[in-house]
Formats: sequence, C-alpha cells, structure tokens
Amino acid sequence: MGKIDIQPHAGRPIGVDLSKAPEPTLSNKPITPERYWDRDFWKREWETVWTRTWQVAAMVNQFTKPGDFVTLEFGSEVILAVMGEDREIRCFYNVCQHRGMMLVTQEVGNSRRLTCPYHAWSYNLAGEIKTIPDEPDFPASANCRSKNLVPIKTGIWGGFVWFNMDDDAEPLRDFLAPVADHLDAYPMDQMVRTHWVTIEGDFNWKLVQDNFNESYHVFHAHPQLKYVAEFSYLHSQFDLYPSGHARMLMAGGAPSRTLRGGEPEIIRQMGEHIRFWGLDPEDFRGRMHDLREALQQQKRKLGAEKGYDFSSYDDTMLTDNWHYTLFPNLSFSMKPDGNIWLRARPHPTDPEKCFFDMWYLNLFPEGQTSYYSPTMRDWVSMETPAPHQSGKAGDYTMGPTIDQDVALWSAQQKALHSRGYKREVLAGQESRVRYFHDNLERWMARG
Repeated sequence: MGKIDIQPHAGRPIGVDLSKAPEPTLSNKPITPERYWDRDFWKREWETVWTRTWQVAAMVNQFTKPGDFVTLEFGSEVILAVMGEDREIRCFYNVCQHRGMMLVTQEVGNSRRLTCPYHAWSYNLAGEIKTIPDEPDFPASANCRSKNLVPIKTGIWGGFVWFNMDDDAEPLRDFLAPVADHLDAYPMDQMVRTHWVTIEGDFNWKLVQDNFNESYHVFHAHPQLKYVAEFSYLHSQFDLYPSGHARMLMAGGAPSRTLRGGEPEIIRQMGEHIRFWGLDPEDFRGRMHDLREALQQQKRKLGAEKGYDFSSYDDTMLTDNWHYTLFPNLSFSMKPDGNIWLRARPHPTDPEKCFFDMWYLNLFPEGQTSYYSPTMRDWVSMETPAPHQSGKAGDYTMGPTIDQDVALWSAQQKALHSRGYKREVLAGQESRVRYFHDNLERWMARG
C-alpha cells in the first residue's frame, strides 16, 4: 500500500495526526450477497448494530432557544431531540406514554411544551409528564404521574447532536476515537449547512458505506476528480483503526500525479478558487502540479485577510482531502473550507432500501454570507437555512460526484441477486471494505 508523502512537520503542534495506523489482521470470509437483502440479517443488524452505535440526530446550530426540536426517522424509530429550559439538548423516543401516539410529527419546530396531538397528554422540555386530561378517571394503579418520556443517551461533538439507544454504550468520545482527536483541528461547530438532501434509494445501506470505503472506483466513476485531487492508491494513505473507523488521505489543490495534460479542464474546475486566493491560473500552465504548494502558501499568507482562522491547520489541511468513514454508516469528507457529510440510514420496512443523506457543511469566511465553494463548484449562501430536499434518487442533486455514486447503487443491488455472482474479489486498496464487514460481523456476533 502506498503512503502519501505529506508527513507532518517535526514537533508540529497543530493539524491532524497523519501517522500511518498499524495494519490490522483482516479475514478472508465471504462478504455474502445475502447480507444486502436477507430479512433475518437485516433484523439482526437492527438489534446488534443500529440500537447500540452512536448516531447523529441533528446539528447543534439547529437549536437556538428552549423548545427548539428536531426529529429524525431512524429505522422503525423516530428520534426527538429538544433543547430544554436549561439549554441542554436531550434525545427521547418520540412516543407518548399514554397509547403510543407519535408525540411530535414535524421535522423541526419549537414548542414550550410537548403535547400529544391525540389525547393532549403533555410533557415539559425535560420529558417530564405535566398534563393528563381527566386524570381522576385513571385508576391509581396506572401511576400516570410516572409516565415520563423515555430518554435516549445523548452526546455533543463536532457541532452534532448524537444519540445511542443503548443505555450502557461507551462514551461518545471513546466511540469516535481517534477520529474526534483528529477532526478537532477543524472548526466543525462553525460550519453552516448549505445543502441538505435526503433520498430514498432502492439499495441496501451497506452499498453506500462500501462505496465510501474504497477509492478503486474513483478513476472510472468520477473521472473529473483527477483534475483537482489525487485519486491513485499509490499516492494515498489508508488507515484502519481499532474502533472500526477508517481514513483515506488524499492530496488536493492540484491534479493527480498520474495526469498528463488537461490544463483547460484543471483551470475550468479550479480557476475560480485559484483566483479567490490571489493567483492567476494562467501562470501555472506547464506546471499545474505546483498549484498545491502555491495555494498552501497563499492561504497561509492571506487567510486572515480573507476572513479565515487557519491557526489550527497545518499546510496540508489548507488543500487536502481527508476522508473518514465512521462505523457503521457515516462519512466525513473534510475539505479546507467544509465537510461533505454522508450517511445511510436503515429503512423501516425493507432491507433493499435505505435513506441516504448528504449535507454540505461550509466554513464561511468571517463577515461573509456568500462564498464560492470549490467542492460544490457554485456559490453558497448562509443567509437562510438550507431547505431539506427529500425525494427519490435523482429528484435532487447532491453535487456532481455524489450524484455519480448514487447512479450506481440500484443496479448493484439488483445484480447481487444474480446466480452468476459468487463472492467478492478485493484489491489491496479495498481493504477498508473488508474491514467494515469484519467489524459488522463482530458487532453482530455480540448478540
């Protein structure tokens, strides 16, 4: 496996730890096609993985005052996150304790009391029962005053509200190790969601995570990326962590080393960004591979003037792409000015479907409400909250690269049923796929 030549400076107090993680022992067990559609496997995943891992309910910046709430459909559950009078954000199962009615039916909103729309039982923002219409009509043995909302373990990190349905789950920070330590260098809690798209896909959630756990497909599925970033495994670094999470380090801010020519396309894709940082892309004709270092120097020189605080970044973070896959279903694709946040959620009734979320979280220059995002290749604005666009695959764009991924998964889901497919054949650069399934089986074996 090749190593990326972006080693940290000696004694560097800032940035991300780029040390290569020791290689774990991987199995050679078949990644059976049945796991992508078998209902028994799907049910065991729910009990052993989804109800025991930390998941993201919402963004912290969606909560600005007591009573603000966000709901999330997650498998067969609907999770309710709400800010209390003490400004603490808590997660609950979104179900009234009277007769099982969904307590809150909106996705986002504000309410100073959580009142069931069916029989008007109400709870305060800490989940405590407050109002029971016709309370004397209930027998004393019903003990109605003890029927508080059922809380879910809640944590905050990275600007996100996390939940875990396992009361005995390890602390969030421990679960995220070492990813949280790495990404603390990015001001993630200052990033603004400028794109919020959810699709219901005709594919199992694991196809999404498989895809983001390998770069073998990039050259073929995303040919445009070779003009703006490294995609070759020979010049990238892959890390597999004991926690089950993984990482890919890719150089950015310049074309792949494997590219020869293509200068008009490089300038078309990167020109606006290059000019934003006070450079003329025409000056780099014949030496496009020098762009990465030149951009690093310019961002270090002009960052404060442009409204950015890069004091926690090292030079590599000013240009490069760090892609983290968090077990079981989350990906952070970190850019110098933002994060492509990707998640597959289990479908409540069908193992051959899932919900796939794409957020683009943008780090805006201080004092600016609009900015040209080189990742989205468009101007983005923070003046209004991003609307939640929800539909079927193809209804809304998730950006050029993710759209290309989505276009593949439905066909792959169908092909996995074929009698002609026996088992996977993996290259070394697909080791994160193997590791993901090894960890999935470990979690499911816990029972």
